[in-house]
Amino acid sequence: MRALEEDPMRIAQRVWGKLRVLRLSLRSNIQVGRGVRILGRPIIDIRKGSRLVIGNNVSLNSRNKGHHLNMHGPVKLYADQPGAVISIGDETRIAATCVHAYRSVTIGKRCLISANCQIFDGNAHDLSFPDVEDRIHTTGSSQPIVIEDDVWIGAHSIILPGVTVGKGAVIAAGSVVTKDVPSMSAVRGNPAKLVVDFKELSRIESS
Repeated sequence: MRALEEDPMRIAQRVWGKLRVLRLSLRSNIQVGRGVRILGRPIIDIRKGSRLVIGNNVSLNSRNKGHHLNMHGPVKLYADQPGAVISIGDETRIAATCVHAYRSVTIGKRCLISANCQIFDGNAHDLSFPDVEDRIHTTGSSQPIVIEDDVWIGAHSIILPGVTVGKGAVIAAGSVVTKDVPSMSAVRGNPAKLVVDFKELSRIESS
């Protein structure tokens, strides 16, 4: 109660958040679980023929105030092609990140996705060599992205089409992930490279 007295706007923000959740749940192509929290004003653009599935106790944070990093934009969930699906597992937290599904982006349970990340399963345009004049008219290819349970993605990271990030993996801030990340590992850099394999480390320590 004291926190609400110190920041009266929090009452209004909670009410608006609940109204946004209710509004989403009324749409036939959006499934919303129990206890979903929406902070701030996200951009949720799920076109006809595509779907969004949000699990229980998911948090979508677009509210800069009180966040430990500066957010450059709101959470954006965008599925614009027929059959495209974005799925977000229980208890996952997403802050100020764009998730764009041409085909499929699957995010597991208890994931932490920090501010200003870009997760997209399509290239937007073809390379079109040697007919580069036609590039502007192309829409590119797409490959599904899978982010398994308990993954932590650091701020400003980019997850490219076709990538699977294994359970428990950590993506260091500012990384560009171009290929699969093993479970229980940490990667960093552009392109992201393996830093620590915690499964191997555990075997060494136990031997």
